[in-house]
Amino acid sequence: MKPETIQLKSKFCCYLTVLLMFITAFLLVGCENHYVKWNQETKRFESVGSTRDENGNVKEIRSQGTISPLQKPGATQTSVSQAGSPIIEMETVTIPTLKEQPPSLDYIVGPNDIILVTISSNGDLENSTTDKSSAHGNRVDGNGDIQMSTLGLVRVGGLTLPQIRNHIQDILKQYIKDPSVVVEVSEYSSHPLYILGQFKKTGVFFMDRPFNLLQGLALGGGYDSSANPKSARIIRDKKVLPVDIYELLMNADQTQNVWLKPGDTIFMPDNKNQTVVVFGAGKSGMSIPLPSSGLNLLQAISIAGLEKVGYHARRVHLIRSLSPTRGKLMVVDVEAIIQGDALPLELCEGDVIYIPKSGLTTWNEAINEMLPTLQAFGAVLTPFVQVKYLRD
Repeated sequence: MKPETIQLKSKFCCYLTVLLMFITAFLLVGCENHYVKWNQETKRFESVGSTRDENGNVKEIRSQGTISPLQKPGATQTSVSQAGSPIIEMETVTIPTLKEQPPSLDYIVGPNDIILVTISSNGDLENSTTDKSSAHGNRVDGNGDIQMSTLGLVRVGGLTLPQIRNHIQDILKQYIKDPSVVVEVSEYSSHPLYILGQFKKTGVFFMDRPFNLLQGLALGGGYDSSANPKSARIIRDKKVLPVDIYELLMNADQTQNVWLKPGDTIFMPDNKNQTVVVFGAGKSGMSIPLPSSGLNLLQAISIAGLEKVGYHARRVHLIRSLSPTRGKLMVVDVEAIIQGDALPLELCEGDVIYIPKSGLTTWNEAINEMLPTLQAFGAVLTPFVQVKYLRD
């Protein structure tokens, strides 16, 4: 082999050796080994990596990340999100609990009650007579009257038993000296209370005295495992009352133990047909079932066909019910979620999502625009929304 060839090969080997040394040094300094670790002290996930400095020493790098609400400590996670909350405004709204004066303990007679009237003279009960149109007494008609064989029609509706007794005695004084009258209710049928939903006993119950909420709930015999007590409600005159049945049952909050009135309905919904309502951006509203696996805000908007909302997505309005008396008003930056700058927002039962016509829409303007749709979907809305916005 020629000396020139040997010299050329020697130089090539030197250059190759130097190049390999540079590549190795670069890899040693620049290569990082990343993994995710749960920090017990900070209660957060950390991105942990190792690298080598220019001297070849191992150096550990940590960066704290944000854990998704659905992610449990100790679970495997391949990446750590640095995003924050998409909620840019939030206000908690509290509705005052219903406050009413305690009712009179005297029963007030009404239509369909059956009244038993016993009449005697000078306290002579042995020679007393019972005025009755049937075997059990006289039924009160729709005008509040009973038909007595001795006196004809007598108005008793809207009166207590002592008032009826005095009224009949005053009439009898025209015919009998020192009349004595005893009035009893043999059948209570004018003060209905409706127990509906996931109670063990449902139907119409008639109150024979004033009942508070706990006493009314007891008529239902408890509720079954499919019940949703957080959305339980009292309906009076087609309106939901600001009463938190869940708080009464679970935390013994006696401020929620209101007095019931004839015609009230206690409704216990089930936990199966949970929904959220999405509307806005020029489209009609849509009630979307909330699956057991969960549903986030982006998914709901996509199902409703409102995914293309432009800059309006930066101020999506959301009403969330915490109970029949408490709720939250939130403004959500959906665009931040889309861009990956914020975590997806998980929805809760009864959430109302509204995409306004303008990115500058205030809450008062939003509510005014929401009202027609809220009224249309009134039957599926949570108690808080019904009380706060559909009370009139």
